[in-house]
Amino acid sequence: MTTPTLDLAFHGDPARVAAIAVEAEARGVGGLFVAEATHDPYVALALAGTATERITVGTSVAVALARTPMSTAYSAWDVHRLTGGRLALGLGSQIKPHVTRRYAMPWSRPAERMAEYVAALRAIWASWQDGTPLDFRGDFYEHTLMTPMFSPDPVDAGPPPVWLAAVGPRMLHAAGRVADGVICHPLLSRGYLEQAVLPAVAAGRADGGRDEPFTVSALCLVATGRDQAGLDAAVAGVRKQIGFYASTPAYRPVLEHHGWSDLHDEAHRLTGEKRWDELGDLVDDEVLTTFAVVGDLPTARAGLRERFAGLADRCVPSMPYDADDRLALDLVG
Repeated sequence: MTTPTLDLAFHGDPARVAAIAVEAEARGVGGLFVAEATHDPYVALALAGTATERITVGTSVAVALARTPMSTAYSAWDVHRLTGGRLALGLGSQIKPHVTRRYAMPWSRPAERMAEYVAALRAIWASWQDGTPLDFRGDFYEHTLMTPMFSPDPVDAGPPPVWLAAVGPRMLHAAGRVADGVICHPLLSRGYLEQAVLPAVAAGRADGGRDEPFTVSALCLVATGRDQAGLDAAVAGVRKQIGFYASTPAYRPVLEHHGWSDLHDEAHRLTGEKRWDELGDLVDDEVLTTFAVVGDLPTARAGLRERFAGLADRCVPSMPYDADDRLALDLVG
């Protein structure tokens, strides 16, 4: 049974990312992935990619619906060119409050919108790579103007692969139908991946007539530390993160799969009352170990490789506590 390639998630200051990427590459880490949170991921990836030669760099994930397909196309194209064709473009929709209230962008039918977004990206890139006239007309986006002054040069490696972040059945189907890969949310168990995610993706691929290579990248919650105090703090942080995820309606299907709908209801009630510090108290040991790998560094490293063996191609640890860059590097490299 094949084990996933281990990748590194980077969440820190972009000023540190180049040094971390260089060390990750030297240690044989498969890829370095940057989430869109407090910094622009494309800036960090440009720094990481130009400091390295072989390691995959990717967004896991960039918020697609915060930008038009054209703006994403330019950012991704520049990073892909600067890195010699090493970008994996991971895109997610985010949830409605962030898209509409934080980014002031439109929201409707997210699965359909994301599928069209990928098609628009590919049409834009084809105009740059092959000179295909740009004439994309969809339900959500239209791109019909591209002049030589604004058309970048082709990239020797061709356009980057696009992976879609997905949890529920509609977005999973869309990922299979239009994308080159799927990024699974950290609230993920082996059972949900095998019994819900992969069948929905396979159905989408069949409906889209897709037979190209497809990547399954699984984010995985990990609680680890260098000593017992560090491990205890990590476990507390992961419990709280699972409780936070459990409160979000978008992630309810994962809990329902395990018969834990009541956990969502209680967590949602606590967040509505702004009782954030109590979320971790809802997560017992069974829930913890269903969704997270727990143990010292050797135990966690082995568990990370084994958890999705035979199901996922890549695995990115998610460490939602005060884990330093060195701890994450030691885990995956």
